Amino acid sequence: MLYSIVLLIFSEFISPYLGSIPVPLETKERGVYVSKLEFHCAVYIFLDTTGLLVGTLDAVLDSTSKVAPFRILHQTPDSQVYWSIACGSSREEITEHWEWLEHNVMKTLSVFDSNEDITSFVQGKIRGLIAEEGKGSFVKEDDPEKFREGLMKFEKCFGLPEQEKLITYYSCSYWKGRVPCQGWLYLSTNFLSFYSFLLGAEIKLIISWDEISKLEKTSNVILTESIHVCSHGEDHYFSMFLHISETFLLMEQLANYAVRRLFDKETFENDPVLHDPLQITKRGLESRAHSEQFSAFFRLPKEESLKEVHECFLWVPFSHYNTHGKMCISENYICFASQDGSLCSVIIPLREVTGVDKADPANRGVSISTKGKTAFRFTEVRDFELLVTKLRMKCNATASPQHIISTEVAAGSATDSPKDFGAGQSKMGQRDNSKTVSTEALMTVYHPQDAENLDSKMLKEKMKEQSWNILFAERGHGVSMFRTKKTRDLVVRGIPEALRGELWLLFSGAVNDMASNPGYYAELVEKSLGTCTLATDEIERDLRRSLPEHPAFQSDTGISALRRVLTAYAYRNPQIGYCQAMNILTSVLLLYAKEEEAFWLLVAVCERMLPDYFNRRIIGALVDQAVFEELIRVHLPQLTDHMTDMTFFSSVSLSWFLTLFISVLPIESAVNVVDCFFYDGIKAILQLGLAVLEYNMEKLLTCKDDAEAVTVLNRFFDSVTNKDSPLPPAVQQGSNLSDTKSDHPKVDITDLIRESNEVCVLVEIR
Repeated sequence: MLYSIVLLIFSEFISPYLGSIPVPLETKERGVYVSKLEFHCAVYIFLDTTGLLVGTLDAVLDSTSKVAPFRILHQTPDSQVYWSIACGSSREEITEHWEWLEHNVMKTLSVFDSNEDITSFVQGKIRGLIAEEGKGSFVKEDDPEKFREGLMKFEKCFGLPEQEKLITYYSCSYWKGRVPCQGWLYLSTNFLSFYSFLLGAEIKLIISWDEISKLEKTSNVILTESIHVCSHGEDHYFSMFLHISETFLLMEQLANYAVRRLFDKETFENDPVLHDPLQITKRGLESRAHSEQFSAFFRLPKEESLKEVHECFLWVPFSHYNTHGKMCISENYICFASQDGSLCSVIIPLREVTGVDKADPANRGVSISTKGKTAFRFTEVRDFELLVTKLRMKCNATASPQHIISTEVAAGSATDSPKDFGAGQSKMGQRDNSKTVSTEALMTVYHPQDAENLDSKMLKEKMKEQSWNILFAERGHGVSMFRTKKTRDLVVRGIPEALRGELWLLFSGAVNDMASNPGYYAELVEKSLGTCTLATDEIERDLRRSLPEHPAFQSDTGISALRRVLTAYAYRNPQIGYCQAMNILTSVLLLYAKEEEAFWLLVAVCERMLPDYFNRRIIGALVDQAVFEELIRVHLPQLTDHMTDMTFFSSVSLSWFLTLFISVLPIESAVNVVDCFFYDGIKAILQLGLAVLEYNMEKLLTCKDDAEAVTVLNRFFDSVTNKDSPLPPAVQQGSNLSDTKSDHPKVDITDLIRESNEVCVLVEIR
């Protein structure tokens, strides 16, 4: 016997009148159970052996040619025809569909004043859902007929230029005031458009992507999820999407491309896909968006594209449990990120893989062995046998001589000591430049650690190193190490001086760029030395302004290394060339990383971690400052109310973003901020900025003008110390400041960073 569920929508309130509900002929001879719902509807659950005649419309939420044992049917008043709006093969599946209807349709009915409006809205919504599912099925089958029909409606309704290409369209509701209007949302290359025609009322909306100032997913009491679009100060809300995440992802991509086209025309025109609107497709946009998110999350080279995603479990040996998450595979990497709150992630370069095997076939297991003698065991992998075959082919394909050489570089991080890390590539391909390219971090030259005379600070430093060594023993040492909450906790405490350069390389992903390009930096140095451009002139002018108080940059050794790195990068990326603030950042990188490593760290920062920051227009920094202002409004409303002009925060915080607080904090404290940045990205900078403002809230609220507020913040930064820093007083900047210079009590950077994580734990970035 098969069970079915029937949903009937009425214009009267059902509860008092259950006995008067008209029961269709097909159900009269069967046992019927009616359950009550709050909003104008009832559910019939009954036994069925043949299935119902429900009209000619297909199921929306599960299109299948077979008769499903569970269905949700919609009936309008005075009609004997039912529309099948959902079907499922189990109670759990049909319940999930029912809950979607409860959250997205039924809660909305309370905003209508008349029964006629309710009936009209529900009819329009159901028709939209059915059309939406039909659209999804024809896209998969590459049937252009339905899309052509939608395209004709799009062209007829909006009258946009002929070259405007429709990407896709969705059924949804547009909220005009407090009443939703059911219609269609059209996404094209340059415009977001909406059209609705119900009960004789026409609504037409056209918004250019480059005029959108805010695009976000929101929720409230009435709407569980909606998309908020702000343009020219007007707010527009769209809701009741069948697949809201997919819709938002495409909208986000199209809006981003419009901004890039506006501000970075040269880069946009060099992209063969984006430059030609005819090449832009829904599938291509989705694929590109997923690849960008994948590369950004795992800090992989921009060229990597996401090929496969597998839901699975990863065995975590040091915790003795399986963590649930997703395995993501690109051309050269296998990555895993947990989704059960354990904050566990793993990055496995294929150059590191020595073997891929089936493990525990009963649990659909895949075992991946690496050169670091670590085996990663994934279980409950769908089509695991096919995946093993694919990965074996990938590993064989990448085992070229170049990859074997570069593997030795990256694999060295798993076995070599920090002092030997990267020694291979510093000798490789450098030809005659071996005498000019520095192979030592400047800190090891100008501040060597005295292992015999350990004061209290050095003892603390050794204890930090020991904590990391224990972590490496448990979770691996190198690019394929397990990264967990404990890793992040140690980063927040401050990375030990001896490990800082190595871990910056790992957490930024620069180690992968360097391993894939052996000898590249030495060649750039050779080609760029002696060149004379606007960028090199600016570099020469700023060389001695870079950490001038540090002894490393009071000598030709540090200045020459800084010149080579900045000139090589300007040669590599003439679109950026050189931008002020790059000299300050590179100076700190050279203190803790070898010269070639510092170059690749600079590449990671400028091209991946802070894109569009270091160019003439600093668009990336301005965008993140707008995000920062919005976070201030949300988390520090008192400060927002007090300040008459929010642009103050942008002007004062620009140097925070461009230099990662290096320009405002003492060097011994700033490096701890850089630690967090390389692990958490720009989120760390935003959170610290909020913490700084909150810490100074009372004083800022008493300021009468911007100049006074700037003075308050500068005095605060002067008071930030790093009580555990092993650097000598001659190097430390904070120790040179007298207490009389500031009325602020001393603030330890580690405590400030911990507070920043508590201030805004849920900050989400770009």
